[in-house]
Amino acid sequence: MIDQNKCETCPVHNTGNLKRLGINMDKFDFVVALSGNPNTGKSTVFNNLTGLKQHTGNWPGKTVTRAEGGFEFNKNRYKLIDLPGTYSLLSTSTDEEIARDFILFGQPDVTVVVVDATRLERNLNLVLQVLEITDRAIICLNLIDEAKRREIEIDDRALARDLGIPVIPTQARQGIGIPELLKSIEDVVTGKFICKPYRIAGSSKGLTKAVENLTEKVKNQFPGLPNARWVALRLLEGDQKIIDAIRSGEISGIVKRNSVEENIVAV
Repeated sequence: MIDQNKCETCPVHNTGNLKRLGINMDKFDFVVALSGNPNTGKSTVFNNLTGLKQHTGNWPGKTVTRAEGGFEFNKNRYKLIDLPGTYSLLSTSTDEEIARDFILFGQPDVTVVVVDATRLERNLNLVLQVLEITDRAIICLNLIDEAKRREIEIDDRALARDLGIPVIPTQARQGIGIPELLKSIEDVVTGKFICKPYRIAGSSKGLTKAVENLTEKVKNQFPGLPNARWVALRLLEGDQKIIDAIRSGEISGIVKRNSVEENIVAV
């Protein structure tokens, strides 16, 4: 278990927001979010990591089922949250809103995005959206056996280099790659691996300038906000949830938590 008074790389999750989202972290050191498109084998990865240490319930105020479980690796205890399977995080459905809000406000110590190796191009849409919100992510490149059977070759090292995050090939049904995934999770949450996520640039000069100007205003209003550009993009789209979070001050909870972690590392 982590000694919060001695560790140099303490967890970054937002305990207060996690509690409001119905997540109890009293007996855990780190929280891991499990994201992905439907039918990528995400549930199989979840079962491999948690075994029988899991239970289900509903998200607060929602009828959407939430599965969560726990596992231990190298004396650290992890809470794993299986987010609803979604194709995007644009908050156009309840599932998307739940997944987006958990990553944004819960600030998991790492988000593992399970992708289908046979449909990588389609799955990368969600990956890129996750990377706009958090800089702590891992790709679980699942179903590599199916990809090989279809003669699909994926250079996971090149993909990891281009995206700036770990990419772990797995065959979750056979448990292949799960030990490597566990080690990668540990490396990211403890700071042994520093993610440098790829971010999509604006597609036009007008949009780029608008995003840059609004991002600067967001940074001035909320110094230390870790995903100011993403917030600016959502404001330009008229995302009511983000507008309300700024008006209510909920967004400042992310800033305060981020600043606290920076001070801990500095000390």
